[in-house]
Amino acid sequence: MSKSRIEGAVQSKTRLSDRYNAWLRHHRLSAADSLHRVLDNLVASLMTWLVIGIAMALPVGLDVALDNATELSAGWDSPSQISLFLKEGQDSASAETLVREIEARDDVAGVHFVSREDALAEFSALSGFADVLASLEKNPLPNLLVVTPVASLVGTATDGLRSELAQREEVAEAVLDMEWLQRLNSIMQLSRRLVMAIGGLLVLGVVLILGNTIRLSIENRREEIVIVKLVGGSNPFVRRPFLYTGLWYGVGGGFFAALLVSLSLWFLESPVSELAALYQSDFDLEGLGMMGALNMLILGGLLGLAGAWLAVTRHLAAIQPR
Repeated sequence: MSKSRIEGAVQSKTRLSDRYNAWLRHHRLSAADSLHRVLDNLVASLMTWLVIGIAMALPVGLDVALDNATELSAGWDSPSQISLFLKEGQDSASAETLVREIEARDDVAGVHFVSREDALAEFSALSGFADVLASLEKNPLPNLLVVTPVASLVGTATDGLRSELAQREEVAEAVLDMEWLQRLNSIMQLSRRLVMAIGGLLVLGVVLILGNTIRLSIENRREEIVIVKLVGGSNPFVRRPFLYTGLWYGVGGGFFAALLVSLSLWFLESPVSELAALYQSDFDLEGLGMMGALNMLILGGLLGLAGAWLAVTRHLAAIQPR
């Protein structure tokens, strides 16, 4: 009695093992057969890969460009400075008095006085219009105070300091020198949101493209699917090769997307380096890297599986043997 139970348990365990081996073998065969079918129709597959690659490369390329712009602007995040342009009647002695008063504030790290004569000399040297400026009857530039707030003063607090200093009777105008950088950061944040929105739409387009490609593949193999179902093939058994087909299309599209982004960055690298050299900067474009390219392959594969699953779930159930 106990011997028969042991033999039955061994047979049951063997049958479970056989089912697992058969399942694993079918996965290998499905993956190899679907890859062979994709490569067998190479021209159509290349066109599909290129369409998917372009759709994926657009948002990824824009995101890489924004990352490079963010890295470049990070070097500009020096402490904000407030330029105080003094009224015309304020001489150097009045300016020095104002310097001492502003330096006594707790929210000010330092004040640098630039006289109108020094400002004119610097402007003449940098602009290249020294002869023209020398012919002027009087110096058109005002005295200037460059106020550096303390490092802990950021955002609206810095703007509040600017507004307070602008109300002094000696000051004609107060300009926050880093306002343009704050505007640039706001524009970049908006641009990143737009890239995410465009990326979402293009990802949806990739899924629909893959779904339509798999749907055509299902229609071309309709008779084969009917025969497999007639001999007892289950829906997962029939579905598996098409999922692998979508996976190969997605991985190929991800590869072409990474290739297009890398080629674009390589094409732009030389002019960007020349432009950076003109501004005495050692900035270099950052590409995808190995992890970025691998992520593109993984993302493409996941999109391929999603598109294939969408098409197979919708169309495979409609194919039934009569």
